[in-house]
Amino acid sequence: MNAKVILSLLFGVALISAAQSSTEQRVFAQETSVTGTWTDPSTRLMWAGGDNGRDVSWKAAVKYCRDLRLAGYSDWRLATVAELGAIYDRNANAPGLAGSGKDSSFTYHVKGNLFLTGDQWSSERINDDRGHPSGYAWYYDFNEGRSDNEPSGFPYSSSLMRALCVRGTGR
Repeated sequence: MNAKVILSLLFGVALISAAQSSTEQRVFAQETSVTGTWTDPSTRLMWAGGDNGRDVSWKAAVKYCRDLRLAGYSDWRLATVAELGAIYDRNANAPGLAGSGKDSSFTYHVKGNLFLTGDQWSSERINDDRGHPSGYAWYYDFNEGRSDNEPSGFPYSSSLMRALCVRGTGR
């Protein structure tokens, strides 16, 4: 009798664990809505098919790319300003979204038809005159085709700042 109760309890725990795992995978899949990749033929860098799709601080952008699992790869990172600038093309018209509600269709001047929803953080922080992080980081604007800097964390807004992940060394 006790063996049947114990087996029943173990079976129940296994079912609950499997259901939770499935739910966690679905939530992660929803949060990581990026699909596909594009490899730049001139640099051989592989780009995620789009950005993370929501407001993100600089630190969260770094973490998002570090944690991204896409196309069988796990070595994603946030791009440098130069790498972001290399995929700007004023003649390209890639569809994307803009606005705080991300509900307005918008066109970005980015190669590879990458799907963007805002300005893209770079991996580069700005240091003060002593070489310490100043609290600012560089980002790239694919509408204007220029880089600029922005406060990189709390209490400053990260509105319309996104993470576009890349992998490779560009060699």
